[in-house]
Amino acid sequence: MNITAYDGCFWHGCPRHATWPKTRATFWKNKIATNKARDRRVNRELRKRGWKVVRIWEHELKRRDEPKLLRRLSRVLQA
Repeated sequence: MNITAYDGCFWHGCPRHATWPKTRATFWKNKIATNKARDRRVNRELRKRGWKVVRIWEHELKRRDEPKLLRRLSRVLQA
């Protein structure tokens, strides 16, 4: 069984595209850190139950990145 999750670059702290708001900076850093921790917990739990988890960043959904994303998904599905 496979599951794919789409993660927004801002909400999940993308290492390439995350931005940090200047207002309420502490709140947002804590919020995004909490989101990332939840993502890790969910991934662990799903893998424990036999699922393959694929997280797709928002920036990977751009048309120009489609071939790369399709290759990655194909590798995961074949494994």
